[in-house]
Parts: sequence; structure tokens; C-alpha cells
Amino acid sequence: MKKDIAGRPDIELLVNTFYEKIAADQQLGYIFNDVAKVNWQRHLPVMYDFWENIILFTGSYQGNPMNLHQHLHHIAPLDASHFEQWNKLFIATVNELFKGKNAELAKQKALSISAIIKEKISFSRRDNERSY
Repeated sequence: MKKDIAGRPDIELLVNTFYEKIAADQQLGYIFNDVAKVNWQRHLPVMYDFWENIILFTGSYQGNPMNLHQHLHHIAPLDASHFEQWNKLFIATVNELFKGKNAELAKQKALSISAIIKEKISFSRRDNERSY
């Protein structure tokens, strides 16, 4: 029987499992591995803090994910299909590992954050196109 996300070890399991899927994904893996050249030893602890704060309200994350995604978007344009695949993998990972109130919160927050980043990137691109 699956349990709910209850602490840092659960967050680490979720993040590690999710990013293993991302790194191996045909659509998204190249963005992380080849374009961004993610240093996983540094990135994963930041993601633990981010998701621990989002799900368990720990205040452990300090950063601005929007700036990073906008920068990445200028290097390798992200489109709706990238966000859809990210959402699909995240939701599948949560469903595979957990069940409960915090698991549902994680999925809701992931979809919300993804939508906000996608929208801001979209507006950023339109603003840049108008300035030429």
C-alpha cells in the first residue's frame, strides 16, 4: 500500500525517481543533459529543498526558478509539448510512489508551477518579438 509524502526522505525519493525519468526521456533528457548540462549532484539537493518547501512548507528553498527557465528558453526554446511531458512524468512518478493529501498537493502544485512558467515564457517571447 502506498503512503503519503511525509518528510524529506519521501521528497528525495520523489525527486530522484522523477529526474531519473527526465534524464532518460527522449523529449526532455537532451535539455537537461546536453543543453543545460545539469550537474545532478548540485541540482538534486536544490530540488529537494524546492519540493520540500512546496509540499511540506519548510521554507527550505531560496531561489528563483523563473529566471533559470527564461534563460534556458533563450538557449533552447521550450514549447507546450515540453511542459506537457514534464507534467506527465511528474504526475506519473507521484502516482507510482505515493497516495494521499500531500501527494495530491504535489501534483496540483506541479501543474500550477508548470503553467505559470509556460505562460511567463510565452509572454517573454512575445515581448521580445515585438521589440524588433
